[in-house]
Amino acid sequence: MARNEEKAQSMLNRFIAMKNEEKRKPKERRPYLASECRDLAEADRWRGEILREIGVKVAEIQNEGLGEHRLRDLNDEINKLLRERVHWERRIVDLGGPNYTKNIAKMTDLDGNIIDVPNPSGRGPGYRYFGAAKKLPGVRELFEKPPEIRRRRTRYDIYKRINASYYGYRDDEDGILEKLEATAEKEMREKAETEWWKMDQIRREAKKAVKSSQVVNVEPASKDILFEEEEDVVEEERRERERVVRESSKQQEFVVHVPLPDEKEIEKMVLEKKKMELLSKYTSDVLMEEQKEAMTMLNVQR
Repeated sequence: MARNEEKAQSMLNRFIAMKNEEKRKPKERRPYLASECRDLAEADRWRGEILREIGVKVAEIQNEGLGEHRLRDLNDEINKLLRERVHWERRIVDLGGPNYTKNIAKMTDLDGNIIDVPNPSGRGPGYRYFGAAKKLPGVRELFEKPPEIRRRRTRYDIYKRINASYYGYRDDEDGILEKLEATAEKEMREKAETEWWKMDQIRREAKKAVKSSQVVNVEPASKDILFEEEEDVVEEERRERERVVRESSKQQEFVVHVPLPDEKEIEKMVLEKKKMELLSKYTSDVLMEEQKEAMTMLNVQR
């Protein structure tokens, strides 16, 4: 019984829906060109219909399981609807309506950062990617930032960062150097004061001895006196060492006061000596004297 009532109710519902469809006007088709529309309200209505279609398709393209081909087709359809929306928005402005192009949504990458859409034509928005289409092969690379190329620093970049602190002119301003030098300064001051008091005591004892014409034993203070004259002693010793070094260097130098023969002259002298030895061996002294006289008379030199 309940089953028959459900069937009747279903048939009644279908009959009522059919009658309502008959009463409606035929579905009006959106004009192909926005310039054909002459009514501002109609143009605004067609723009709202395009926005609804875009919303449906954008929600559908979020599904990554649709496949690469379906995602690319959906992305193309969305871009086509976006271009059509721009045409209707321009038509609305021409008919005296509001300008909707001022608040255009920006395109973002996978991280949500706003990026510029390339548009070589300059008319309307450029080609955009939505939802899962951003992760398609060949599209992901468009949203990835290129690696930063580390530029080599030039001499200008190096010297640009050099200031007074680089040369140590501001080391005293941070207060660190003052703390480190405070201890050493205190020790040096105490040492200088102690030496001064010792020397002052020596001077007083010497003055008393001069007034009383007495001999004062200043042997313990002799070390201090020598300390006071230490710089002069060190300087005198240095000069003495330099003088000794100069004298030793002069002694080591060998000064030649006569010209020394070179190798050719020495060879020539050795050869002459050997000739003389041979002549003295095989000739007499009288013959040698006669040969010398003849060479002298002929002005012949060997």
